[in-house]
Order: sequence, then structure tokens, then C-alpha cells
Amino acid sequence: MTSAKSARRPHHWRRDLIELAALFTAVAVADAIANLIGHQPDGPYLLMASAVALVATAAFHTWWARRHSHAPPPDEADAAPVGTATTAGEAEGAGRGGVADAGEAGTTLWRMRTTVLDAPGSLAALCTALAGLRVDILTLQTHPLAEGTVDEFLLRAPATLQAQELSRKIAAAGGASTWIERADAHDLVDTPTRVLSLATRTALDAAELPLALRQLLGRCTIHSLPAVSVTGRATGQSTPVEGVLEETVMRLRDPSGGVISVERPYPPFTPTEFARARALVELDARLGPRVPRSEDVLTLPEGNEITVRRADRGDLAAARAMHDRCSQNTLGLRYHGPVADADRYLDHLLSPRFGRTLAVQTASGRLVALAHLLWDGDETEVALLVEDDWQRRGIGSELLRRLVALAEEAGCDSVYAVTQSRNTGMVAAMRALALPLDYQIEEGTLVITARLTSGEAAQPAVPTERARR
Repeated sequence: MTSAKSARRPHHWRRDLIELAALFTAVAVADAIANLIGHQPDGPYLLMASAVALVATAAFHTWWARRHSHAPPPDEADAAPVGTATTAGEAEGAGRGGVADAGEAGTTLWRMRTTVLDAPGSLAALCTALAGLRVDILTLQTHPLAEGTVDEFLLRAPATLQAQELSRKIAAAGGASTWIERADAHDLVDTPTRVLSLATRTALDAAELPLALRQLLGRCTIHSLPAVSVTGRATGQSTPVEGVLEETVMRLRDPSGGVISVERPYPPFTPTEFARARALVELDARLGPRVPRSEDVLTLPEGNEITVRRADRGDLAAARAMHDRCSQNTLGLRYHGPVADADRYLDHLLSPRFGRTLAVQTASGRLVALAHLLWDGDETEVALLVEDDWQRRGIGSELLRRLVALAEEAGCDSVYAVTQSRNTGMVAAMRALALPLDYQIEEGTLVITARLTSGEAAQPAVPTERARR
């Protein structure tokens, strides 16, 4: 029985004959015009005509070849399903590493680190193992060690491939201490671009350094350990200028005093990561204290104008003066401790190293409210202090909304506020965010945690923005 594929083959000789005739015609025309050029005075014009003829003939040949391909159209029964190619040569259109170019559907992104011997062929063995699993290598970084090399991959793998199977194949190919985790589209940015972006953010705002380190090094916990406590006592926190690297912990000298501690459970930091982190810290030290100076002018319901801006240690005197005007009850609700020591916290709170602070000032320049977004290891705290005469005007809700926007911009998953159940203003402001809230009460202290989502927090109904300068 003759198949449909073999039945079409006898017709191929016709297309071959036509294409050969076109080719010989082109050669004959070119030869004739060349002979004329040698015997005529207007040779250059004839040469141009020869070129036009050759181009026209070539265009006809290309059109005919595309219109009538030599390869017969595939039968549905012979077509292979998408993604079945195992090597680049087995299926036309297969992606890098032998993965069929089937788009993003049915694939998963992985970040993988593994340690191999620093010997010729070690990386090739890993790539061969990945190709056998139909895994596409998107990016690759190498981190040289004293013994061996850490290879870091960003992989696109079939969705059915399990991390355990991938780890076993890598181990069989010579990889050791393999670490694998899910990745997302943000990891597709190449490392130099990401590092330059983080350096730019750090250069513009001193508060960005802890966040830049976290984004540079992946999932890790950042602690800023001051050299002097809020009570004025030396903490003993110090480190050499060059920093210290100990497996999964690195300690860097904070340009503002103290130590920046970076920790993660796994994998250990490499010398390359340590060098990148030190470069960011050195950039921060060279630029000195800096805070963006943008201001927003808002109009309150009664018509008063207020200005919301970033604050830093330059606002220390104005913040202390506001403390003096606040009642004992207001300070007690904010600091949950001896009110007499409240001023001692201000130097810490206004430091950009520990978070971001927003200040509200009146048209006359008086500071009447402070809002803090504080980095607390893996968590983020929000805190508000509004002077008594300016409470119940929507200022706290506006500030809290802005703090949540800053937290979302920084990639935080949640924010929490520590207050008391009788602080009805703070509770109402948290509820007005229209975010999922968790409540915990411990010894009379209320902790409200807001889980941030992709959607925007609810817009407050009281202050309205009038101008931006």
C-alpha cells in the first residue's frame, strides 16, 4: 500500500527542472551582457542592467522555492507533539539545550546552585544532564572558590520535572551541595543590570541600602546593629573595614556606625557575593547621608494646607519640639514605655539605615506628625505619632497609606503595628487600608498585621492632594 507521502514524490522533478532552467537562464543572460560590456562604450550602463537581471532572476528563484518547497508538507499522523524533542538536531524549532520552543506554557522557572570541581568538562557535564531533562539554561553565573566553582543557573524546565529528580541528575553529573528554589520573572533580569539598578537606588536614597542588599543576595535577613544604644551606651558592635564572611553570615561595617549583619540559612555566601555587597556599602559610605527631597502639599477638610515629605536626622530638633507639645497619653500610646525616654528613640527612628520616615509640617513650617516604616529583620513595622491638636483630621490615615505604598515598593509581604486596644485611631487607620488584617493581643499590647496584596490600598476620603513640587 502506497502512503500519501510517497505518492507526492514523483512531482518533485518538475519543480527541480523549473529551478534548473531559471538558474541556467540567469547564467546565460549574465554571460551575454558581459560580452557586450567588453565591446561597447557604454559598458557601465550595461553592467547595471546585468545586475538588475541577476537580481530579478534571484528574486524569482526565491519566490518559487518558498511557494513550492522541496520538503513535502507533514502529515498529521507524522507530526510530533510539542516539547518531545530531546536534542537540538531531532526537531526543527527546538529551543536552547534541546527544549522545544513552546512558549511559557507548561514550564517552570528554577534557580539552582551547585558546586563542581574546577576542571575541564565539569560544566559540560552539567549542561548535558540538563539537556537530557529538556531543561533550558537562561542565565549562568560562576563563583570561583578556593577549591571548586559554584555555578548558579536560571533554568526553564518542564512543569512536570520535580526538584528532587533535577537534584539527582545534577549530583550524578558531578554537582555537590546543590540548592534549588522556584524563580519568577524578576529573576530574568541579568545580574549586571540588576546590580546597576540597585546601585542607582542606593545612590539616590540612603534608606535603600538594606533593601538593595536583600534584593542583591536573595532571601536573607538584614539587621542594622547600632554602635550606640538608644540609652547612649556602647553596644560593642563592630567589624573590620573589610568586613567578615562566615559561611551563611556576612558582617559589614555600617558607614553611619555599627554593623550591617546579613544572614540566610542556605546556601553559603560566595566571595563574589561578598564583594558585591561590600561595593554597595562602600558606595553608600562615599555618598554620605542623603534623602529624596520631594514634597506633597495636601489640603485638609477645613482648608489648612500641610506638606508631607521624607525626614531624616536633620529634623531631630523639630521632632523633639513636637514631643514637648504632645500629651503624655499620646506619647504613651506611641512608645509603649516610659514617656520620659521618648526623645532617646528619635535619633534611631530618624536614621535612614533603620527605615523610612515621613514628616508632616504646617504652612508655617512646624512639624506636627511623624510616620515610620522600620526594617525589622524579615518583617516591617509601621508607627505613627500625630500631635494632639492635629489628630482626627485624617493625617494618620494618609500617612499610613503612604507607608504601605513604600512597603509594597520595597517588596514587603506584610506590615505590622504595635499599639494598644484603646488606641482607636490607629485601629481605625489600619482597618481603612482595606487589607487582610490579623490581630494578636499579648499582655494588653495589640499587634495588627496587614498582609499586602497586589492591589492598591484603599484611598482615604479626607485629605486630597492639591499640588506636588
